[in-house]
Amino acid sequence: MQITEICVIGGSGFVGRHLCRQLAAKGYRVRVPTRDRERAKALTVLPTVDVLVADVHDPAALAAVVKGCDAVINLVGVLHDARGPHGFGGAHIELARNIVAACRAANVRRLLQMSALAAASGAPSAYLRSKGEAERIVLNAGLDVTVFRPSVIFGPDDNFLNLFAGLASMLPVLALASPGARFQPVYVDDVAAAFVHALTEPGTCGRSYDLCGPRCYTLRELVAYACKTAGHDRPIIGLNRGLSYVQAWAMELLPVKLMTRDNLRSMEIDSVCDCAFPFGIKPQALEAVAPAWLATRTPRARYDQLRGRAGR
Repeated sequence: MQITEICVIGGSGFVGRHLCRQLAAKGYRVRVPTRDRERAKALTVLPTVDVLVADVHDPAALAAVVKGCDAVINLVGVLHDARGPHGFGGAHIELARNIVAACRAANVRRLLQMSALAAASGAPSAYLRSKGEAERIVLNAGLDVTVFRPSVIFGPDDNFLNLFAGLASMLPVLALASPGARFQPVYVDDVAAAFVHALTEPGTCGRSYDLCGPRCYTLRELVAYACKTAGHDRPIIGLNRGLSYVQAWAMELLPVKLMTRDNLRSMEIDSVCDCAFPFGIKPQALEAVAPAWLATRTPRARYDQLRGRAGR
């Protein structure tokens, strides 16, 4: 399977930045469409990555950025619903349909799709149902499609462990919804490596791969670990189902949504898997890599950084 030029939709996001770096290191030419070039500035220094200003929710603009590519990778995902193209229906379902149409028009056969563990039409949350519908669309498109279904993804610039570490630096106590929800977090570079490996492997076409790290945790355990490693060990009050619902409802009213009722419904299903990580990749353990960035948030580390800047 000869592939030289790839369009990475969602390439300026968390997983996208790591994936684009790995693709560039392999010598692939990469196109990254984005509405905000500033958001993708970290990619502009990569010699084989071309950042294009384009709205991928516009079918004509999408067709233009896909034309001439050998493969398309769709990483777009949103955790909170909204009206229009940036809600579950637009970002997951309609975009998947438009990508399939753009690939067909440009005669691009290879498509890799980011989904989510437990995505299915009968899932309890709208997020998982929309991800499941997007899977159905791409796998029935008649293209050479591979789908990846990760558990929660962690890394240096994630909005998961870093979020809780940040909250712990500001709050004396953390009230935690769904503390018993189970996850099997997977390192972002391992997820990116799976995409790169599958790209040119014909045997992966028509298949879905669950991506999980080596260990399962409850949400309470993950939050406690992130807080302690960042130097802000805090008491955690686990909320019952009713109070979790109330907290999520209240947080939906905030300008920045940290939690929604649909997020709670997603956590009703354990985000874990019992399969081996594909392609012989050994997934990194959380404890082996997370201290490299979480420990820099400790008061002592910040003090040392300030001293270093002052030349002391």
